[in-house]
Amino acid sequence: MQGVWARLTVLLVCIVSVLAGEPALDRSEPVEQRSSVDVYVIPIQGMIDKPNLYILRRGLKEAIRNNIEMVVLDMDTPGGRVDICLEMMEALDRFDGVTATYVNEDAISAGSFIAASTEEIYFAPRGKIGASAVIQGTGEDVPETARLKMESYLRANIRVMAEDKPQRADVIRAMLDANFELKIGEEVIKPSGELLTLTAKEAMQPYGDPAAPLLGSGVYADLNELLDAKLGPGAYQIRDFKVTYSEKWAKWLNTFAPALLGLGMLLLFVEFKTPGFGFFGIGGIVAISTFFISQNIAGLAGNEVVLFFIVGVILVLLELLFFAGVLVFAASGILLMFGALLWAMIDYWPAGKTVINAELFLGPMMNLIFGAIIAIFGALLVSKMLKGSWFERRMVLRDASASTATSAQPASALSLVGSEGLVITPLHPIGKIEINGVRYEGSCVNGSIDLGVKIRVTGKNDFGLIVEEVAKLC
Repeated sequence: MQGVWARLTVLLVCIVSVLAGEPALDRSEPVEQRSSVDVYVIPIQGMIDKPNLYILRRGLKEAIRNNIEMVVLDMDTPGGRVDICLEMMEALDRFDGVTATYVNEDAISAGSFIAASTEEIYFAPRGKIGASAVIQGTGEDVPETARLKMESYLRANIRVMAEDKPQRADVIRAMLDANFELKIGEEVIKPSGELLTLTAKEAMQPYGDPAAPLLGSGVYADLNELLDAKLGPGAYQIRDFKVTYSEKWAKWLNTFAPALLGLGMLLLFVEFKTPGFGFFGIGGIVAISTFFISQNIAGLAGNEVVLFFIVGVILVLLELLFFAGVLVFAASGILLMFGALLWAMIDYWPAGKTVINAELFLGPMMNLIFGAIIAIFGALLVSKMLKGSWFERRMVLRDASASTATSAQPASALSLVGSEGLVITPLHPIGKIEINGVRYEGSCVNGSIDLGVKIRVTGKNDFGLIVEEVAKLC
């Protein structure tokens, strides 16, 4: 029993120590008690792909939790994936505070749509925005029907997010659709046949009646000058985010989320079926911890899901060690564990910003099912490939070395067929039996067998002996 608790302690310490390396969120004071405005600056640098989505999602969720008033995107991008662009636009729409983009120096293609999704667009003196035609990743044109669908959907998103800025929707369309003529009043700004790209100066050019800048909210040498002008010198504090290798690491790992889940569950299962604590336990902890950390970096999971997972593990162990056959602890533990794994993959937003629908759960549920299939298939494969090996014998006879009987020697599973013994923990249908002073894992095919009942071995399965109750004499 001491060995089991030692293994449990190592398991918990390892998971908690991994999580301890994760920096805590910077919890700010309530808005009404602040002496200055907190501003989150989130870099959108390089190609629009998953690392940029991850850093934006993490930053926005933290801003919502901490009641931050303003988020500024520090943007310099040549564009990127349309699907990631749409996810970033949707993420920005969930933030209730002020959103702004500082174009430093390029907001090209997908970058222009993300910038247009923010309330204010500022420019560095050499800033440029536009050239937003939809093309394939190889640089080739998208087939016309698919292109028209994507362009229509992108324009609709901009119209929704810029309802109070109808001129902005027309400007973005001119960047996307070469056939669209951008005309304000009697002045043609972009003729049909070309895409619109604006410099900082051109974006600030006033048009209309009353005259207003075409797209920009101001031109500033750097972010500090921008915030000094908007909020006042010394009236703000910047919380700067950085895209690190962890975002790129999470991008790669998220591709293999089902494999990490399946491998982790399989290794932990094998660890608890073998004596001592070693390679399988450490490998399982590393796989599950890596899964949780990758989801956290991706802006999905928080620490609370890990706590639920650990509680689930403890409940399952309580069932196995102290309350065999009760089922309540094991069922609750398994529910918590699988619930934590599922919740870790859900794009949950704080403060009621999560839109509950089937799509929210579909992807995570598929990943969880694939992970479970990998774990089950792996367990069956291991049992078949190692049939009759030292590994299988250790799994079937794992309690023999811990037996209190010193004179008895553990026997092979096949040689025990026909032997009789006693049930020492209830079989519902799995539990512990004792034969000739040596303990084994046993299971019954039908129903259950109570503590102290005499049994006979009828066969074996992958991980234990199959037994039946010895008929009582009248």
